[in-house]
Amino acid sequence: MKKTAISLALVAALPTVANAEELFDFYGKANVSFQSNDEGDGAVTDVSSNASRLGVKGELPLDSGIKGIYKMEYQVNMDGDGDTFSQRNIYAGLEGGFGQAIAGKFDSPLKVAQKKVDLFNDLEGDIKSLVTKSDNRPSNAVQYTTPSFGGFKVAAAYISNEDAEILDDAGEVVDTRDNGTSLSFAYDKDGVYLAYAYDMGVEGNDWDVSRVVAQYNFGSLQVGGLYEEQEKADSSKQDGWMTSVAYKINKWTAKAQYGQSDIVKTDGETFSLGLDYKLSSAAKVFTFYTDETAADDYSRSYVGVGTEFKF
Repeated sequence: MKKTAISLALVAALPTVANAEELFDFYGKANVSFQSNDEGDGAVTDVSSNASRLGVKGELPLDSGIKGIYKMEYQVNMDGDGDTFSQRNIYAGLEGGFGQAIAGKFDSPLKVAQKKVDLFNDLEGDIKSLVTKSDNRPSNAVQYTTPSFGGFKVAAAYISNEDAEILDDAGEVVDTRDNGTSLSFAYDKDGVYLAYAYDMGVEGNDWDVSRVVAQYNFGSLQVGGLYEEQEKADSSKQDGWMTSVAYKINKWTAKAQYGQSDIVKTDGETFSLGLDYKLSSAAKVFTFYTDETAADDYSRSYVGVGTEFKF
């Protein structure tokens, strides 16, 4: 297991635990950008912490080839806005030849099904901005994922939402949410990725969400697309789609992404361009531009430069 200096320092602090260095891996990502944001009232400059995070994960060998696994990950707001730390994926479970079973708070199978088709994930052009409402990380969840069968996997999660509140547009509590389920069926092999995912009651009572994702890597080129349909309790339907393309030239990666959706806002449209330069296997600098429009004169644009370090 790859270890950082911080991991080794933590190991040194636990001398009484046999083979402690094999039990955990400390990791993180620092992604900060300086950007100009025009959200309809003129452009303002800002420093943004783009889902920077710290975490620890590990595994504990058990009997019969089974191992205990865990992850505790926290978002770090490096721009100083809001709380310094907030929960991300936090879970514990078992893994072995039978597959994987976990419980806690983590990305739903439908969210995970997008894989890396969203090239501007965690930036202003993230598909959560205008394309989808269903990239959820629910609490009180249990999940089972099958082993890979020739590149094919199934994941199923049950989310206990008995105490979750449903708010109206004014922020008033109008109901409590029933339990939800999230399913995904994915094929990932030889540069080809295909997935279908389905949520029932995760976003709201009697809400059904379907998502189809395709991505293909050949040589230096990656292309991908996503389609999503949301059906609410009143039987009304909204849908959205997006497509992305990335091309690598030596240490450079050029990216483009376009999408349309009525799910977040009526007549939503989003377009992003980006350029990354790889400094090392764990560091890059990047620049991006995002433009978003929707009904009722909704218009947003963002341009920024930033750095990302992974450890």
